[in-house]
Amino acid sequence: MQIFVSIPEVKARVQEAKSGGRSIGFVPTMGFLHEGHLSLVRASVRDAGFTVVSIFVNPAQFAPHEDFEDYPRDMERDLDFLRAEGVDVVFTPPRDAVYPADYHTYVEVHGLQERLCGNSRPQFFRGVCTVVLKLFHIIEPDVAFFGQKDAQQSAIIRRMVKDLGLDVRIEVCPIVRDSDGLALSSRNAYFNVDQREAALCLSRSLDLARAKITAGERNTGRIISIIRDEIEAEPQAKIDYVEIVDADELLPKDKVEEGDLIALAVYIDHIRLIDNLII
Repeated sequence: MQIFVSIPEVKARVQEAKSGGRSIGFVPTMGFLHEGHLSLVRASVRDAGFTVVSIFVNPAQFAPHEDFEDYPRDMERDLDFLRAEGVDVVFTPPRDAVYPADYHTYVEVHGLQERLCGNSRPQFFRGVCTVVLKLFHIIEPDVAFFGQKDAQQSAIIRRMVKDLGLDVRIEVCPIVRDSDGLALSSRNAYFNVDQREAALCLSRSLDLARAKITAGERNTGRIISIIRDEIEAEPQAKIDYVEIVDADELLPKDKVEEGDLIALAVYIDHIRLIDNLII
């Protein structure tokens, strides 16, 4: 496994692999890897001929009051994980290589970035799209892998790729959960024992919604009420949003149909979590 911090050097190595006829798989991450990230890495190693993983905590997607400085980091641990998975290249650029001092250009996907998480994190998807587009230009992957837990992000990246005519296929891999149902997240490291137990209200609420839909319920208002009641029964939980939308345009639905997305964001004390369910 090779590790690069220089943009010209990683570009040269990837182009060498392309010249040898290898397809390029790419997994962009912010590090502090868990089994969710590693499921994407394994999909790339399985399906592509050459796998690149980036580790870069992207300052552009954090608001000033958010946890950029405190975001969990453990580079040596991450590199050990990736080495064991058979990754070919890890790209860990410094901040000033991605955002030089005179940087002024950002990417936005209007109509999608304002919905769901965009209501409470208005800067977030501008930062995500900007860094992902920059990384796509550097790595030039044939296929890039994202996680379904970040369903809105995946929808926005798909739209950006379509609108800009980028020659990269986007693969979205299923949510990975702990045995008790909690969706894996780097921010789970913030939890104490009580907070982690409280966080299970998210997956429980989605399980209740799934059961109700399986039993024939289609009215989104009633399904949302079931979810909200379960979460609000947890004293440490505060709902940011609970919505049922179509998975592409992220527009609210009156009746649930196959392929729709139940998306929610909840604070457990000060820790913000997201989770979702595809019908």
